Amino acid sequence: MIGWFEGLLLGLVQGLTEFLPISSSAHIRVVSAFAGWEDPGAAFTAVTQLGTESAVLVYFRKDIWNIISTWTRSLWTPKLRSEPAARMGWYVIAGSIPIGVLGLTFKETIETALRDLRLVGTSLIVFGLLLAVADRIARNQRTLNADLNLPHALGYGFAQSLALIPGVSRSGGTISAGLLLGYRREEAARYSFLLAIPAVLMSGFFELAEIGGDQTPAWGPTILATIVSFVVGYAVIAWFLKFISTNRFTPFVVYRVILGLVIIGLVSFDVIPAI
Repeated sequence: MIGWFEGLLLGLVQGLTEFLPISSSAHIRVVSAFAGWEDPGAAFTAVTQLGTESAVLVYFRKDIWNIISTWTRSLWTPKLRSEPAARMGWYVIAGSIPIGVLGLTFKETIETALRDLRLVGTSLIVFGLLLAVADRIARNQRTLNADLNLPHALGYGFAQSLALIPGVSRSGGTISAGLLLGYRREEAARYSFLLAIPAVLMSGFFELAEIGGDQTPAWGPTILATIVSFVVGYAVIAWFLKFISTNRFTPFVVYRVILGLVIIGLVSFDVIPAI
């Protein structure tokens, strides 16, 4: 079972990796395997993501409040419906539908078969290369206020749903979709963070009931991991947005491919178990 030290370390890993396009769920799974610990499971990952998502709520609090208040008032004030903040509210709702439907439909598979390290390693490599292609051909012209529409929001949403597979990366998938749609790197990342809010909060609160059971980590280490992930995640958001404003995603792509190859190699030679 997860103890206090494991909770501290996994919370640090969650905070460092949630917003980078390298898959936090994969790192939680991989770090546990490398350390010889039991797989903390999907429930632990989902609950600790409440910490990193709280960092998003604090960091983007002004934007989020503007979206929520404008969207709410637009329900009975027609002239507000053309405001970017009101439209963003609808686009976040629409973009959250795919991951919600697929997450509930394939919940058992997500918690079992998809946590196979061979799949995790393959996903890191394949979707890392996809990010590289998207970054290379991206036009980096479109902005959310001027160009985001319903088809684009749904495209982002389906890309986000791929993150149900550990190794894909929620931010990596949605940012790749944004780049392929022609959005600027910072704009794609910003929408990725906003789009994740409903999905992560619903998933985290849904899995709260699983914590403390016979097959899941205890409450104490889980709460510690969640708090640590919040503090570290807030710092990572600020750094990441500044970094991508002037840099490509190449370092993350290289890291993903190397890590994926290492995981597949270690599993192949029975150094670490696949499940």
